Amino acid sequence: MGIPLWSDFFNDLSTLRGRSRNTVMAYRRDLELWEKYFQTSRTDIPGFFEFMKKQGLSIRSQARVISSLRTYMKFCERNGQAQPELRDLRPPKVNAKLPRPITPDEFQKLFLSCVVVEKEKVIRNQLTLLFLYGLGCRVSEMVALDLKDFNPIERWVKVLGKGQKERLIPLSDTVVVALDNYMKNARPLLCKDNSQNILVNDRGHRPSRVDVWRWLAAWSKTAGFSEPVHPHRFRHGYATSLLESGADLRSIQMLLGHSSLQTTQVYTTVSTQTLKSVIDAKHPLSRPDIET
Repeated sequence: MGIPLWSDFFNDLSTLRGRSRNTVMAYRRDLELWEKYFQTSRTDIPGFFEFMKKQGLSIRSQARVISSLRTYMKFCERNGQAQPELRDLRPPKVNAKLPRPITPDEFQKLFLSCVVVEKEKVIRNQLTLLFLYGLGCRVSEMVALDLKDFNPIERWVKVLGKGQKERLIPLSDTVVVALDNYMKNARPLLCKDNSQNILVNDRGHRPSRVDVWRWLAAWSKTAGFSEPVHPHRFRHGYATSLLESGADLRSIQMLLGHSSLQTTQVYTTVSTQTLKSVIDAKHPLSRPDIET
């Protein structure tokens, strides 16, 4: 079959739209799956959903693939390539999955479980956790932080998010103290070159997302958790705690780097559930011995 305008589409994604490398690679995998399906000589849209199911894709993953394909097909149509399948290509209905924020107790257990023999690595490990929970940034944004992105006078870091959009995140006193300690007593011992990245892995270079996932898996195991703590749970915990402390949605949206306020509003549901648990636990009418 071949994918028309392949190079043009990916150039548009990376250059004009400013999508990250990870996002571009995700689009590429989705389009390759579409091409693989048509190489089986099957050409109907319902058959593609069955094909994705046999490939082991969840409903959520299928929806992502369809979204990628629709973006690609709309690009083709804007450039004179008819895409008759577009009108029939509708994503499956995905039940909204509420974020599961990390709790303060879970964070404290991880903070104590990241201790190793080398003191400089302990300082690095604990700063990593403080960054995840105290900045609410994505892992890719955190590992990309450079020395120039930290303003010690005004106490903020500049984060480069999706679409190459910059945002400033204020730092709490705890994070500032930990970062200062790391800069003085850990980073000089860990860094093996003249790189400008803030965080440094065990090999003396900029950590990758895989490094962070590996660290969290090891610390989660030491903490006695049944499964590794996913890094996005820190981001959820950051947003939820701000909302429950009275921060407005617009401010949280800016801190998280969401392009749409609708994305941020999912945390209002989490907060409502938290309030319901408080009512169930504390309100006298929640006790079964109340006569009505």
